[in-house]
Amino acid sequence: MFTINGSVFMPPVLTLIGIPGLESVQCWIGIPFSVMYIIAVVGNSIIIALIKCESSLHKPMYIFLAMLGATDVVLSTCILPTMLGIFWFHLPEIYFEACLLQMWFIHSFQAIESGVLLAMALDRYVAICDPLRHSTIFSQQLLTQIGVGVALRAVVLIVPCIVLIKCRLTLYKTTIISHSYCEHMALVKLAVEDIRVNKMYGLFVAFSILGFDIIFITLSYVQIFITVFQLPQKEARLKAFNTCIAHICVFLQFYLLAFFSFFTHRFGSHIPPYVHILLSNLYLLVPPFLNPIVYGMKTKEIRDHVLKMFSSKSTS
Repeated sequence: MFTINGSVFMPPVLTLIGIPGLESVQCWIGIPFSVMYIIAVVGNSIIIALIKCESSLHKPMYIFLAMLGATDVVLSTCILPTMLGIFWFHLPEIYFEACLLQMWFIHSFQAIESGVLLAMALDRYVAICDPLRHSTIFSQQLLTQIGVGVALRAVVLIVPCIVLIKCRLTLYKTTIISHSYCEHMALVKLAVEDIRVNKMYGLFVAFSILGFDIIFITLSYVQIFITVFQLPQKEARLKAFNTCIAHICVFLQFYLLAFFSFFTHRFGSHIPPYVHILLSNLYLLVPPFLNPIVYGMKTKEIRDHVLKMFSSKSTS
């Protein structure tokens, strides 16, 4: 490792310390995180398998749900092995390139998840506000274009973050990252050079993805509620509202955790470091854990097929 005036030049290996201030209890924190991960993988895998096998679920709403489930599985898998390696097996070291790769996967799939939530909100908007044209608008071709577009947007916007780190930042004050996984700002703050460009681009990406998506999701649901409350029959209003409850729950828990994590990490200098890290960890683990539970309980078609699947297995 080459050093210049006490600074490390292009460190080949970085060290993740986990949750600063809670090192003595990290082994216990790993237990609920592991349970959440197992439930997330199993729950989302069941939903994906159901949607793939049941032809009655080959509809835009459920195809987007399968996209969300696949994104959740990848997102949680990106961080949990690294975290458990630190918490349980005392393996804190990670190669610099591997750290950048993990960072790219995490932030890319965060952006993809936000894009899928936006697509789901637009699907519900058309289904409730313009139901006669829903099947025409949300054709198979449009679904493919949305999936490709969401993925491309994430890749195009996140890649420059990695390039800016690799090309601009060469000297680091330390190789120790006060985090349990490779997060953009946690790594950038270690650099000796001017990091204003990195910080400004990070803010641009956050607001151009999360900010754009949350504005249009909010506008979609406002219009949905206006349309629902104008329906003449109470039963029709309840049915339309029930189709949106699961989406609203998922939307709220994802974006509330996202903004808490984002703002505490950048502007909460008075907040203890372990709060930053715990919020970041929960932001990546809680949505994949809760999404299959919420959709399994609130979506009648999913719930019925899950019960049917398990009842047929028990009788056989």
